[in-house]
Amino acid sequence: MNKPTVQDIFLRFYSAYLEKYSPSPEQAKVSRNIMNCKTGAYGANVSVCEDCGAIQIHYNSCRNRCCPMCQAIPKEMWMDARREDVLDAPYFHLVFTVPDILSPIIYSNQKLLYDTLYHAASATISELTADPKHLGADVGYICILHTWGSEMNFHPHIHTILLGGGLTSKNEWKDNGTEFFLPIWAISKVFRGKYMEELKNLWNTNQLEFHGTAEKYRNHYAFKELLDSCYDAEWIPYCKKTFHGAQSVIDYLGKYTHRIAISNHRC
Repeated sequence: MNKPTVQDIFLRFYSAYLEKYSPSPEQAKVSRNIMNCKTGAYGANVSVCEDCGAIQIHYNSCRNRCCPMCQAIPKEMWMDARREDVLDAPYFHLVFTVPDILSPIIYSNQKLLYDTLYHAASATISELTADPKHLGADVGYICILHTWGSEMNFHPHIHTILLGGGLTSKNEWKDNGTEFFLPIWAISKVFRGKYMEELKNLWNTNQLEFHGTAEKYRNHYAFKELLDSCYDAEWIPYCKKTFHGAQSVIDYLGKYTHRIAISNHRC
């Protein structure tokens, strides 16, 4: 017996789900796409062998970002495009995350606070790598947002692929070899400061919304207490070892940029 797929589960249970729940328009679109993917609903391509006349039909995919059957070709195309961007130099993998106590606020303000994650991670890298104490160069990096953890829990974090060198003010290349050149304690301190500064600015300008478990933070004192707790918490960035060659960077990025939260192997 073949192992069930995400599509099989939707086809079997989605109609019953609709009897009790009302998905958002975006959720409904994803559901329809997954159920119709490679079924013929989106057309087909027919291949005919010129020698023997054999016919093979290829049903079109839905191409939805959330569909587990649609990411192979986009992944390969993305990887081909990135090969021109990757240098034959050391690369490091950094992970930026925030304390779990911020999750309710982030979930209620996903667009704003995902942007804040990007801003804080980018500003942290730019500030520290420009410091002559650490490197003193303008480096390259790629940031990728993930919003879930390995246990499918809400866990927004930024994966960063950081080039292990860069250009000085004299336009000369500078690196420190294969050893990681930024102190983790410095990354933690600067990242926390950058993120919290933007979060407070959003609060002071009344741009934040509060829903569900974040409702209590409408109260000024409760929000102030949350901020104090964030400053007291240890923000733990993570750095993996250097990649072995430019191709390994591309392969790793392809896996992360086109990763599906609920893939067929989880069924």
